[in-house]
Amino acid sequence: MSYSAPTVYGLLPTADSEILATSHDPKINDLYGESRDLAVVVAHGFSGSMTRPALRRVSAGLRKYAGVQVMDLRGHGRSTGFCTFGDREVFDVDAAVGAARRLGYQRVATIGWSMGGAAVIRQAAMVKSGTLCHGHRLRHPPDAVVSVSATSRWFVRDTRPMRRIHWFAEHATGRMVARGVLRVRIDSGAFVPIPASPLDLIGSIAPTPLLIVHGCRDRYFTLDHPRALAAAAGEQARLWIEPEFGHAEAGLNPGLLDRIGAEIVSLTAQTRPSGPAVAPGTAVPLARAVPPDPEARVG
Repeated sequence: MSYSAPTVYGLLPTADSEILATSHDPKINDLYGESRDLAVVVAHGFSGSMTRPALRRVSAGLRKYAGVQVMDLRGHGRSTGFCTFGDREVFDVDAAVGAARRLGYQRVATIGWSMGGAAVIRQAAMVKSGTLCHGHRLRHPPDAVVSVSATSRWFVRDTRPMRRIHWFAEHATGRMVARGVLRVRIDSGAFVPIPASPLDLIGSIAPTPLLIVHGCRDRYFTLDHPRALAAAAGEQARLWIEPEFGHAEAGLNPGLLDRIGAEIVSLTAQTRPSGPAVAPGTAVPLARAVPPDPEARVG
């Protein structure tokens, strides 16, 4: 039987003044929560949240390899703000990487799924290049990046699921349906101005290790997207095209998450820590050791 320290739930501020609901789980078999070698920051896809079974399975699976820092991205779950489809979500990823550093982790990898995959690519590239995002500078570089089922560019409408998501985003009725059915609050002014796409930025991530994962059964984004990202990223990027994999967290096939977890360990073992860690035990801001009410709403 595996034992580990308990989950710690908390609230985390971002550089642009949103408040994120978060959870931190130490690596499995870390009974006292003292292992601070490697953490993985998980950024979910559109309609995801910490209460969704698919994201819970991802978190549980990655705990075999590292401590896991998960959050509700803005506009989702108990976090404040509105969903911007990977634009301002870079602030959420940046804040979570910083939180993991403050917990004392020597190495921090990011993994994003679909929308979250675009966010982790953009965050790593912007922090590496020093590019401002809506007037703010990102401050917390990851030691490795994993992007799963991500788009390479914006305004993709060549699949039926993506046309549905554009209807959610572009019409008042769609945003109302997304809020009521999917519990996603969409920013009516998202992509004003149009932000740099993952394809525009991904070349700046080097030499940080990068893994791009995409499924042949993905109904949202065709295989042109991961291939374009890998080509633009350069030689440090690894591309996995998975025949039995669908889309994002919900489409995982058996064994793939374990392979990704092992690859994260391998990628980060080859790097020097990108940022200073602090003494273990430093709390994430406003952390609390009781789980949040999944029905509560903020913002």
